[in-house]
Amino acid sequence: MNAIRLFVASAALHAAAVFAQAPAPAPAPAEPSPAAESRPAGPLAPLSWLEGCWRGGANNREFLERWLPLRGDLMVGVSHTVFEGRTQNYEYLRIENRDDGVYYVNLTPKAAEIAWKLEKTVEEDGRTTYTFVNPAVEFPRQIAYRRDLEGWLYATLDGKVRAGSKQVVYPMRRVDCETGQVIRK
Repeated sequence: MNAIRLFVASAALHAAAVFAQAPAPAPAPAEPSPAAESRPAGPLAPLSWLEGCWRGGANNREFLERWLPLRGDLMVGVSHTVFEGRTQNYEYLRIENRDDGVYYVNLTPKAAEIAWKLEKTVEEDGRTTYTFVNPAVEFPRQIAYRRDLEGWLYATLDGKVRAGSKQVVYPMRRVDCETGQVIRK
């Protein structure tokens, strides 16, 4: 009787193994297309160097910008400013191509979306400055992103305030997005 039970149990296990479906094998990784491996193209390509994280500080403020890679004629970013351990400001950023040019777009929780048009690009001594302008805005009327040497980025805001003109400079270094460590180039 024990032999019959052992045989039935063994046959049941064998049948279960035969008829059980093994998980489908994972699909082979897709080969990257040649286009995916090439450098970005189009009107935003010169700004694709912004991809990644940038951190800096001035006047007891720490600021961080993070830009996603250029995809589909759009770069998406976020800016976060902390003062004495508390969030002072954050902004959602875009650089996008429109019918009449390239725009830097800013959206904050407390204000409507504002766009500045790329008016000029200046290259000098290994540095490149991209200047975006919106004459309808008092401050900042102009936003300039300067790609500087050794992994530096300077974001400069210029415009008018009640007492006259004002300029604010945000010096930032390229940092590893995970560790926050400076990336030296």
